[in-house]
Amino acid sequence: MKVIITDCDHDSIDIEKKVFADAGMEVELKQAITEDEVIEQCQDAEIFIVQYAKITKKVMDNCPKLKYVVRYGVGVDTIDVPEATKHGIQVGNVPDYGMNEVADHAIALAMVMVREVVKMNQFTKNEKWDYTKAIPIHRFSELTVGVVGLGRIGRNFAKKMHALGFKVIGTDPYFKATPETDEYVTAVSVEDVITKSDIISLHCPADGNKDLFNAETFKKMKNSAVLINVARGGIINEADLDEALSNGEIAGAGLDCMLGEPVSKDSPLFKHENLVVTPHMAWYSEEAASELKRKVAEESVRFANGEAIHYPINKLA
Repeated sequence: MKVIITDCDHDSIDIEKKVFADAGMEVELKQAITEDEVIEQCQDAEIFIVQYAKITKKVMDNCPKLKYVVRYGVGVDTIDVPEATKHGIQVGNVPDYGMNEVADHAIALAMVMVREVVKMNQFTKNEKWDYTKAIPIHRFSELTVGVVGLGRIGRNFAKKMHALGFKVIGTDPYFKATPETDEYVTAVSVEDVITKSDIISLHCPADGNKDLFNAETFKKMKNSAVLINVARGGIINEADLDEALSNGEIAGAGLDCMLGEPVSKDSPLFKHENLVVTPHMAWYSEEAASELKRKVAEESVRFANGEAIHYPINKLA
């Protein structure tokens, strides 16, 4: 089967090339992101490996050989999955390559917020040596962490936060508690997470959760609470977050994901001292990047060989 990497911003595709070479296959790299670019440059491929490319109905209609699309990463929001199913196209992802990294990044954002690290770094270097600017800070064991989404990453985050001494609650309509999970997280309603948490961390998909955190939600949160997003842009209504931060309705936010990435430095949210932003990097470590590249190639080889892929998104008849 002909394999094309529609687009990627990695330094090289040596890892992918090696996997394909070991399987007696070849792979081509394009830089096609828009519908028209993908159609023009990738029309004869049977397998797409995509990063940012938009794989829409129009693309599928004009790429008749396409049988499998696998994405570098977890989210598949740039792929029209229902349409792919109608076209008989298998969609896959790699959901487990950066579990630790994303959970750890959420922890890092939470820590710098609750310990006032970023604010105090700037204040100490630019103003004076005075810890009272950070008051109040509370002991971890006195704080409740709320997790929205208890999939692989959410559970990883919850377990680690519990180990740090926090009380952890979480919500997920698909979560089934076990004796193991009972040790580190208590399942509650979304309302309880919103109203009872001192730290709320988002680990849910964007699909079905658009504007889950909005003006009404912020009014229900504790004024001392901080909100962390390492999931996807759009789960938080950013205009409402701007208002909430301006009005002191919440204490702060740590964002790794925003709408319209890459986000301009002129974003109105960036004026807030109590906002910490990173550029959608929670997934990244050298080890995670290598694992991701290897796994998308291995999944493609499995599919080409008629084997069951490990990470199917849709079910084909």
